[in-house]
Amino acid sequence: MSPEFLRRKSSAAKRAASEAVGSPPLSGDITAQEYQLKLYYAGKSSAGVRFKAGPRTIDEIPTMLAGIATSDVELVEPLPLEFSQATPSIAHPSEAMQWLNAHHASSPITRHALVVLESIDAIDLAFDAFACGLLAGETDTSGYPEYSAIVGGVASHWDESNGDLVLRAVVGWGGRGVRGDTDRTGTRILGGLLTNILANQFSMGLTALERQLPAAGRGGLVCAHCGFASAHERAFYCPKCGMRLLRG
Repeated sequence: MSPEFLRRKSSAAKRAASEAVGSPPLSGDITAQEYQLKLYYAGKSSAGVRFKAGPRTIDEIPTMLAGIATSDVELVEPLPLEFSQATPSIAHPSEAMQWLNAHHASSPITRHALVVLESIDAIDLAFDAFACGLLAGETDTSGYPEYSAIVGGVASHWDESNGDLVLRAVVGWGGRGVRGDTDRTGTRILGGLLTNILANQFSMGLTALERQLPAAGRGGLVCAHCGFASAHERAFYCPKCGMRLLRG
């Protein structure tokens, strides 16, 4: 037998052995890298408190976080008609871009609070004005609250039936994780906020809190008093200043 033939046979045997070693196991048990991200958002809202409508009422709202907020309090006003579709969801790129354009100037604490509370439908900026801040916990190096931190404040809207201002306490938390005592802390803070609301000089006591009407297309009215464009055509009172909307 020639040496050349033996060399070819030896090379073929080595290739077959190499392929056998590199072939996947037949048992189905393979080693895999696993990746997972769990987001958890939660929040609470108090009963509504009816207030006497007046020019000083809105200015009083941020003061109701005194002694509770550990950061500056920021007032987020209802969104005008051009941002009526804004939502903090990357699953809807055009709506998410509206949301970023509407809130890009807000602080990291406020943006985090809006993401949490709008995601769980605790506030609706088509109707609500929202005074918020950091209520408990810490922020990270970029200024955003940690997952166990509690954010929130006081949400207000003008009652569609009579034009009175209705306030309620709202708190929220969440992100990449959850801590067991956060719910208890949130309940305690919610009670403190409600106490501050009821203690205000303009408070007229608790009231039934009815869900606001949803937006009805893009035919909103423009307030003759402050120039705010309402987010829905069925509004009777301006979400921003509370004045009666004039209809043609």
